[in-house]
Amino acid sequence: MQGTGNRLRVLIAGGGTGGHVIPALAIARELRDAHGAEVRFVGTARGLETRLVPEAGFPLELIRVGQLKNVSLVTRLRTLFDLPLGVMRCLELLRSFKPDVVVGVGGYASGPAMMAAILLRVPTVAFEPNAVPGLANRLVGKWVSAAAVNFEETKRYFRGARVTGIPVRQEFFEIAPLPEAERVRASLAYIPPDEGPAPSPRLLVFGGSQGARVFNDVMPRIVRRLLEYVPGLTILHQTGPKQATSTEEAYRASGADPSRWAVAAYLDDMPKRFADADLILCRSGASTVAELAAAGRPAVLVPFPGAADDHQMKNAEAFARVGAAALRVQDSDDLMDGFLTSDLSGLLLNPERLGEMGHRARALAHPEAVREIGAMVAGLAKQP
Repeated sequence: MQGTGNRLRVLIAGGGTGGHVIPALAIARELRDAHGAEVRFVGTARGLETRLVPEAGFPLELIRVGQLKNVSLVTRLRTLFDLPLGVMRCLELLRSFKPDVVVGVGGYASGPAMMAAILLRVPTVAFEPNAVPGLANRLVGKWVSAAAVNFEETKRYFRGARVTGIPVRQEFFEIAPLPEAERVRASLAYIPPDEGPAPSPRLLVFGGSQGARVFNDVMPRIVRRLLEYVPGLTILHQTGPKQATSTEEAYRASGADPSRWAVAAYLDDMPKRFADADLILCRSGASTVAELAAAGRPAVLVPFPGAADDHQMKNAEAFARVGAAALRVQDSDDLMDGFLTSDLSGLLLNPERLGEMGHRARALAHPEAVREIGAMVAGLAKQP
């Protein structure tokens, strides 16, 4: 049965990072706009939801709960003490709001809210963007009513799981495929003057909103060699705010032609940046790989080694396994210099492989993800 006045009510629980909050907001908008739902969020004071959810116009309730993995014993004990209190607070919220469905998107608040929903027998949907679920979703996976996942291999962790993909902005799906291999190859060879200028290979480097230190350190060391190896190559490098100045200074100190590289703390309009790139060097968070798939862009993925449950490695492996990306494990500085120079130049000089990788990446895309997830949630609410 649906909530008061037959209006669908949904509680979305979790957050922390953009990889959790941004898809959650896309799901919330779909439920509100396509299904007329009243949507509320449950999060913690330490996550991005404290800013992004109110900005999007949704109510947000906060509970107190922390980390259990990759933290000190003191933090784990504090979290274990807070967890029952978090579940009790969520029980209060559920009894007050009376949601028809609770959606857990992972992150700190997801576990207590989903546990409370299961105890009260409220239908639950787990959304899991990574190849290997985080701790919260693993704990409740076999108890949920249904699950929306991004990878086929993730289904085994949940009851009622379906591969829906991750909600991604429509602009990424509208990006044209990479140019024909022959045309890209022409950019690396001699073209008679009367045929006009050839397109130049373009490399996009980014590490998320905070940047990636490994890219900021390595790229200035290898940029001169890379530009020598790949004729016409241009590079756009997003550094994050903390290392923008030092990274740009390192590029200048390298002696690389400044007309062929640009450094920015932030990049706006990411669909356009993807569209302008022939190859992307990046981390392998769930939202990033979903955007690569939607855009049909090849990538060299360097998973963040400190990611919880090593989920970035699992995401990268899933893409590399089907030839949609190259995987490079983060290593010592000397090894990274050589490996990335070889990886990047080898791909940029091989437009046929870039085109094939882009094609394979796009085959992993899920353009109907947000609509499928919205229909899954609404369908559970209608069940007796």
